[in-house]
Amino acid sequence: MFQRDYIMRMIEQMAQVSGSLLGLRKAGKQEEALQVIEELLDKHFRMNARLLRSLSEEDLIRMMSRSGEPDTAMLHALALLFKEEADLQGDLGREPAAFQSRLKSLHLLLRISSLGAEPSPDDTAEEQLRMLLPYELPTATKRLVAGWREEQGKYAQAEDLWYELQDDGQLQPGELDQFYNRLLPLPDVALERGGLSRSELLEAAKSVPAKAHSNKGEVTQS
Repeated sequence: MFQRDYIMRMIEQMAQVSGSLLGLRKAGKQEEALQVIEELLDKHFRMNARLLRSLSEEDLIRMMSRSGEPDTAMLHALALLFKEEADLQGDLGREPAAFQSRLKSLHLLLRISSLGAEPSPDDTAEEQLRMLLPYELPTATKRLVAGWREEQGKYAQAEDLWYELQDDGQLQPGELDQFYNRLLPLPDVALERGGLSRSELLEAAKSVPAKAHSNKGEVTQS
């Protein structure tokens, strides 16, 4: 009960914050809105805003955990603030800053989705992915999205990302094979719902060794 009340309070607070930021944005006061976000990051997350931006999502999850359990409500709120920041930076034509804030938001949303956060962050994550379509995503982001698509049961989309990583030379030996091995035990109806037929899966799994061999030694660091 306490956890549910806590989550509801966080949702209400974020709704109020989003409303205030939207009002400033409509009034053309993007810089003022960015300052509000800066103050909120300092006040509610008890650490310097610049430090928050520099930490990886793994570090943020570790720091925002209670008794070893990630505080998904707090992490969700942080992800939404980074999203708002990205929108404002985009309004001001600061594309590199907007890109970094949106990536940070997306990474947190994907991680808390995998942790089973309620309410689900998936719609917001999809929105961030749409906003990032014009850009080449970093390897770490592609990996997170591939894993998330698999968790969603969107297997064809996950497969596309694994092949994109392979084309980038960013797959370790056996990774694509492991992906197909996770799908093989699934029922046909689940595969088809995810965009793959059993025959397509078997054919793709059979072709992995040849493709992996052709890319041998091409793995690079990103």
